Amino acid sequence: MAESAEIILDGKSYSFPVIEGTEHEKAIDIAKLRDQTGYITIDSGYKNTGATKSAITFLDGEEGILRYRGYPIEQLAEQSSFLEVAYLLIYGTLPTQAELDEFSNQITKHTLVHEDVRKIFDGFPSAAHPMAILSSLICALTAFYPESVSPDLSKENIDLNVIRLMAKLPTIAAWTYKNNMGHPLNYPRNDLDYAANFLYMMFSFPTEKYEINPVVVRAINKLLILHADHEQNCSTSTVRLVGSANASLYGSVSAGINALWGPLHGGANQEVVEMLEAIQRDGGDTSKFIAKAKDKNDPFRLMGFGHRVYKNFDPRAKIIKKAADEVLTALGISDPLLKIAQELEQAALTDPYFVERKLYPNVDFYSGIIYKAIGIPTEMFTVMFALGRLPGWIAQWKEMRENKEPIGRPRQVYTGELDRDYTPIEQR
Repeated sequence: MAESAEIILDGKSYSFPVIEGTEHEKAIDIAKLRDQTGYITIDSGYKNTGATKSAITFLDGEEGILRYRGYPIEQLAEQSSFLEVAYLLIYGTLPTQAELDEFSNQITKHTLVHEDVRKIFDGFPSAAHPMAILSSLICALTAFYPESVSPDLSKENIDLNVIRLMAKLPTIAAWTYKNNMGHPLNYPRNDLDYAANFLYMMFSFPTEKYEINPVVVRAINKLLILHADHEQNCSTSTVRLVGSANASLYGSVSAGINALWGPLHGGANQEVVEMLEAIQRDGGDTSKFIAKAKDKNDPFRLMGFGHRVYKNFDPRAKIIKKAADEVLTALGISDPLLKIAQELEQAALTDPYFVERKLYPNVDFYSGIIYKAIGIPTEMFTVMFALGRLPGWIAQWKEMRENKEPIGRPRQVYTGELDRDYTPIEQR
């Protein structure tokens, strides 16, 4: 007998089916609640509301588990490339070598953007935040590819838009940095892989040869994989909600970029570096700030420790900690901010206060350290996040379209004024 949940309202009993996911997550299906009872549910922030069924990512915050399409994040980060993971997320299976080669080659062929996009750059102030430029230009791609707004896109057309977006976002992202710095823009190089090409477009100058460090490339590759998807978070849910209106892939991802730009979502690693800078300005005494973090009456909080989803540990943090150590060693960097970060990390891993509360360094803590070490400015951190999250956004948009999910339309409980008559302005 199928399991069900009983709800009693006004003395009358109603039965609703219980559904179970492949990882034994259970949910009460209330799709017909309003039709049958006249009631709706209230769940501010949707913390207990499942808006969709998805086969893309499984996350268990209590156990510290993250899997893409069933594959543990630890195995993917150690053994695969970002484009292989992107293919897995978007198409559901690990690619064969031939499929991966074709996917990579197609992306390489589409890395150039229309020259008119360069003209749009001229319209932005030099001090414009990179995320403002990125979201605007990704949305503008709809104007360059107007067929992408069709509600009846063929599989071939969807695949082409996927390739275009995967190919062009790194170019546009690197150009936002160059625009911000007032530097000449670099065109992509087809002889480099995805991560190396991005670093080349970011840091190469016409007057000097840019040496691509394989340790840095590996670290960026891992970071992109670790950020590639994270279940139904704010930006991902935004992409699906916007996409449910049959908006184009470019418009939907642009909306996700803007959601990610919010400091409560994608700005955590930037907050880490800003915290380190504040500690340095204060004299660099980490023990003082550790004590402040322990004082419940002190408003100071350590950024990059603990996670709102992971109640035990962030599985991505263990992976990227190793990469951070490798980058710092390979670059031989002596930076007071990084010294402060290492002292805070050591305290969090050994101090009983943090250990008992499971306030371990998370992925944002280490990603901020890596970005800082390789010269990426803090205002570009969320751009890097968007670059990594792109295949997850695409996969979620594609899954929503393929499942023919209805347009999103949340309900509300009205708490405003009752019916009242209009008063002419001279009588008010």
